Formats: sequence, C-alpha cells, structure tokens
Amino acid sequence: VEKIEEQLASLRIAKRSAPSEEPAYVLDIDVSKPAESESGRFVAASCSSKSIRVYNRETLGFLREYHGHPGVLAGVRFAHTCDSLVLSACGDGTVKCWDIRLASQKAVQVFSGYPSNVFISFDINCNDLIICAGTEKVEKDTFLVFWDARGITNCTSAREPLGVYSESHNDDVTKICFHPVEPSLVISGSTDGLVNVFDINKDNEDDALVSTCNSDSSVSFIGWSGKDYKQIYCMTHDEGFCWWDIAQLETEEPITLLHVLDVRDTACIENDGLHYLVGGLYHEKADKLFLVGGTSTGNIHLISCSSNGLSPVGSLCGGHSATVRSFCWNLRDESLLTGGEDAQLLLWKPGAVERSLAKKASLKIASSVQKRVRVHKSSLKSRIK
Repeated sequence: VEKIEEQLASLRIAKRSAPSEEPAYVLDIDVSKPAESESGRFVAASCSSKSIRVYNRETLGFLREYHGHPGVLAGVRFAHTCDSLVLSACGDGTVKCWDIRLASQKAVQVFSGYPSNVFISFDINCNDLIICAGTEKVEKDTFLVFWDARGITNCTSAREPLGVYSESHNDDVTKICFHPVEPSLVISGSTDGLVNVFDINKDNEDDALVSTCNSDSSVSFIGWSGKDYKQIYCMTHDEGFCWWDIAQLETEEPITLLHVLDVRDTACIENDGLHYLVGGLYHEKADKLFLVGGTSTGNIHLISCSSNGLSPVGSLCGGHSATVRSFCWNLRDESLLTGGEDAQLLLWKPGAVERSLAKKASLKIASSVQKRVRVHKSSLKSRIK
C-alpha cells in the first residue's frame, strides 16, 4: 500500500478536456482496451446530454460525439478485441455499437430489447461474444437481457435477444459486470439489495445462478477482485460496502470478508470527510482492493480494503470542482482518468505539469450528490443522505 500511496501522491493533472459549448455532466467513462505494447488510444464519456463524446486518450482532444439516443444513457464500454468499437445502452430499450473510425453518426449495430425494456445497466464479456443489459422494474418484471455480439459490425439489422433471466431480481438491475477473464461469469446488482453471480454456460436461469449475496441495501456499484478474481464486492446507494469470497462457497468458511454499513463513518478522512463512493479497483500487482470516493467539491479519496476494515490511502485535490462520477485507473502507466459533474475530463499522471493557465472553475454546473441516481424503493429513499 505504501507504493500505491507514493503513486497517488505523485499524480498531477496532465490534461483537461477543453470546455464544451454545451457543458454536461460526465456520467461514465471507459478507455479503449490496449494492445500488449500500448495503452488505450481513446476515451469515451457518456454525458447527461444523452450523448457520447470520444476523446484522444493522451491529449484529451475531442474527436467526435454521438447523439443517437432518445433516452438516458446507461454507461459506455469499449469492445475488448477492437479499440474502435464503443457500446452504449439506453432507456429506449437498445444497446448501440459505434465505430469511431467512421464519420457517420449512425450506429453500426443495434441490439433491441423487448418493448417494455428500459435499460439502466449493461456490459460486454471479455471475448466480445455476449452482451447483457439490466432493466428497470416495469410492473412486476425485471430482466437481464442477453444478445450474441459476434460479428458486431457485419449485420446492419437490429439484433433480437438470445433470451432473458427474469426470476433472480425483483427490482431495478442497476449494475452488470462480466468477469475479467472468464467469459461465462457475470454478476448483477439491484435495488433489491442482491448481488447475483451467474454462469451463463448453463442451460437455464436456475442452474446458472451460482450464488446470491445480500447487501441489505440498494446496489450502486459491483466488481470482481482477489487472486484469479474469485471475490466480488458492491457499494450501495447509501454508501455502504460489502465484500465476498465466492471461492468459499463449497467450504465451511464464511463468504463475507467485510460489510460496512456506511463508509463515510468508517473511513475517517482528516479535514475533508467523504461524501460518496464512486467505484472500486482491484490492483493486481499489489493484490489489493481499493475504493474511490470523493466530496461534493471535487476532491478524490482512495481507500484501501482489508478483512480488518477500511483505511484511507491518499487524496487528489484541486482538479474537479464538483462531484466525480467515474474513473479509469491505468495500472500500466499509473495514470488516472476522472470525469465529473463539472463537465470536465481530467488525465492525471505521475509528476505531470499542467500547461493550461487557469483552473476552469467557471465550468461548475449546479451539482448534487442526491441527483446521482434514482432509487425507487420508498423504504430506501429515507436512508439516502
């Protein structure tokens, strides 16, 4: 952890994205998956203006923008095997694929859900064969919808789903996350508090459900961690944290490694406090799980996890002026990308010197942590700070 503390302490702002004519919250970012010899070339950001903006990874120079979504976007993901393909899911019941080599505003592929589907989460598996999207609850129904993503750009007609899982959650599916190296494993998190692990190679939903973990609160973020990624973790909309070891499923050992009801109370950050959690990151070299959180004024805090509890590692201040919504940490070159409600995308690098003259404080948009997510259960609303 000391080495990570040093890395974090050395990070400085290297680049800022140029102000846009229409400032919009940066809700989610992803970096194109690199070839063995290089880091990813592109960054995609989904924005509150219902658009996707693509930037050069090194310069944060703006490349293009896609407006082909009539509804709210549910994240953005690059394909793993082709760094020019970027996918986005939308509340209109589609997942769209864009080829950033093309000047066209038209999606190269559209994956259509069923008429009532409103997608609020999605992911693509590590070999780009399967896409899964999670829906809002409509009447009594909540779905995980799957598509065959092979030959993603070879077919221009809308693709129909392979099938759905409909029994495992009873409220909005807020997050989907495929395993980093096992293409058939996927986890889903929901406002019903459950985090489910599925093996989609199985013939039906009952057999596919490997494990169900209960966070006791509405799930806001999920991820894989641990050696061989045998652990899963989640964060909740009331800033709780749960961490489980699914390798212990067949043993007598408890699978819960840590359960923190409110990280804001536990991870004591001097002089600043912690207002919200953004997400998590498993550091392979250090074999360590970290949480990223922040303040409404844009400060970023890194928190280390162990089975004994949470401990602050360090902070990044002076970059953003409002809530940070998303980050991508590149362990290869130790750089960090962050995006926030101040409409800024920042690239942090060890020892960097920022060339721009003044901090763009004027970009700050009216910001509120409360606006980050819509939680539907009334019993949960009262617990949201």
